[in-house]
Amino acid sequence: MHVQPFLLWIEAEEWAPGRWTPSDDVTDVIVTLADGSRWIASFCTFDHLATLRANCAASGENLGGRYLWASDLVLVDDTSRPSIEAIVRDLLVNDELQSAFSPADEAEEEGDEEDPSAN
Repeated sequence: MHVQPFLLWIEAEEWAPGRWTPSDDVTDVIVTLADGSRWIASFCTFDHLATLRANCAASGENLGGRYLWASDLVLVDDTSRPSIEAIVRDLLVNDELQSAFSPADEAEEEGDEEDPSAN
């Protein structure tokens, strides 16, 4: 099946060298489709869930780590570009991108995301 072309912006690629650990991290991702629509989601590794839980347990947030939540969350084995590209392609092939992501323009209106083209 043909996958429509897309551009991919991964927030972690803009972090300082050494800050990104693809096997244990979370990063925002914006997909721009050929029609110009932009979609945003957070990609979090399975291993990073334990890190988040431990941080919340230490800080007391989220009832001491008893729960975690995030809108537009995609759980993955790693946050590397090849992994994210493969996941986005699969979501597009299965017509699920718009279920897993939210329109990026709505997030920008709420002040949650900066325009990646401005970077």
